[in-house]
Amino acid sequence: MSTATHGGLTRPDQGPETQSTPAPRGGVRTAIGGKIFNGFSHVFLVVWAVMVIYPLLWVVMSALKSDSEVIREPLSLIPAKLNWDNFARAWGAGHLGSFFLNTLLVLVGSVTLTMLLGSMAAYALARYEFRGNRLIYYMFLSGLTLPIYLAAVPLFKGVYNTGVALPLLGPNKHVMLIMVYVAWSLSFTVFFMHSFFRTLPTTIAEAAMVDGASHSRLFFSVMLPMAKPGLISIGIFNVLGQWNQWYLPTLLMQSVAGEPKNQVIAQGLIELSVNQGYKSDWSGLFAGVTMAMLPVLIVYIVFQRQVQSGLTAGVGK
Repeated sequence: MSTATHGGLTRPDQGPETQSTPAPRGGVRTAIGGKIFNGFSHVFLVVWAVMVIYPLLWVVMSALKSDSEVIREPLSLIPAKLNWDNFARAWGAGHLGSFFLNTLLVLVGSVTLTMLLGSMAAYALARYEFRGNRLIYYMFLSGLTLPIYLAAVPLFKGVYNTGVALPLLGPNKHVMLIMVYVAWSLSFTVFFMHSFFRTLPTTIAEAAMVDGASHSRLFFSVMLPMAKPGLISIGIFNVLGQWNQWYLPTLLMQSVAGEPKNQVIAQGLIELSVNQGYKSDWSGLFAGVTMAMLPVLIVYIVFQRQVQSGLTAGVGK
C-alpha cells in the first residue's frame, strides 16, 4: 500500500481501502420503516383487489348457473353446467335489448349536450372576466350540494306541467329525460372543466386572436382540442353516472298501459328480476347485470390512460 509523507510521518494514501464510516442508526430505522410500510401497502392492495375482482367474478359466474344453483350455492364460483341460454332469455324475454337501445339513445343525447354546454360555460367563466362571473360559477357549484331526492316533487310536477303544454317534453319521453340528465350533470362538468381551462396557456389564445380568430373560432378550433384530456375524463364520468342512474328514470319514465316501454337499463334490470310473476329469475337477472356492466368496463379499460392523464393534467401544468 502506498504511503504519503506529511511532517515526517507516514500515513496511508486515501484510497478504496480506507475504512468507511458506519451508517447512522436513524437511516437504518428509516429503511426498516419503509419496508414495513411497503409490505403493509402491498397487503392492502391485494385485499382491495380481491374485494373488487371477486364480486365481478361472482356476478359473471352466477349468470351461467341455474336458478337452483344460485339459491343453493350462492357463493360458489364454479357452476355445474354453463347455461348460456340465460343471456338469450334476458335479452329476449326480459326485453333487455329494448332497454339497451333506450339507454343508448338517452346517453348519446345527454352526454353530447352536457359536454358541449358544460365546456362552453366553463370556458367563458374561466377565461373571461365580467361582472357576475364568480356569482354564476358559485351558482353552478351549488348544484353539487343539492340532493336530487329533495327536488323530486317539484321536478316531477314541472315535467308533468311541461308535458301538458308540450307533449314531446312530458313524462315517459326520452327528450325530457335527456334534458333532466343534462341539468343534473352540468354542475360537475362546469366545475371540472373550469379548473382545466384555467391551466391552459394564454399565449396560444392570444396568438390566435392576433391572427384574427373570433371568440367562437378560438374556442372550437384552439382551446377545445387542447382540453381533450379533460373532455375525455369528464365524459367518462358522465357516461358512468348516467348509465347507472336509476332514480331519475324511475321518477320520470314510468310505464303506462298502452304506450311503448321507454325505460332504460336500470329499470329493465328491476323488471327482469320479477318478469315471471311471483317467480324470480335470478339467473336471468345476473345475466342482465353482466351485460349491463360490460359496456361500462370496456369504456373504462379503453380510455383509462386518457382518464388518468386528464385528472393529472391540471397538476402537471
